[in-house]
Amino acid sequence: MHSLVRRFIKTAIGFLGAGLLIGGWMLIRRELWREGPNPFVVSAHTHALFVGFVMMLICGVALWLFPRPAQDDTRYRPVLIDAAYWLLTIGTASRVLGELVHAATNSAWIRWVVVTAGGLQIVAMVLFFHTMWSRIR
Repeated sequence: MHSLVRRFIKTAIGFLGAGLLIGGWMLIRRELWREGPNPFVVSAHTHALFVGFVMMLICGVALWLFPRPAQDDTRYRPVLIDAAYWLLTIGTASRVLGELVHAATNSAWIRWVVVTAGGLQIVAMVLFFHTMWSRIR
């Protein structure tokens, strides 16, 4: 298994842990304190699990399972997959933390952090699947 594959999968497990902690916190607040979930905390929970865990895991498994790139393949370059990894990791971590901070404050700067982080997630996914496209055969 390539080190980049392991990095995607281990990072996915880290985001799973973060999502479980946020979910546990929301459960405690609902059941013990009778407080409904804040929509920003729900968004953080959702992004930790669906983007951080599920998409990172999908990307790692796709790298591992898809056929090797053809000899004449110019689209697939590991450096682009590495860039997609960092964009997705930074974007998702920033999105999760930004949403959690946004639950406590409504400052303009935190809204820009969340929007920028979401943009990084989009760019990462487009870059990853553009780079992997030729391996899907």
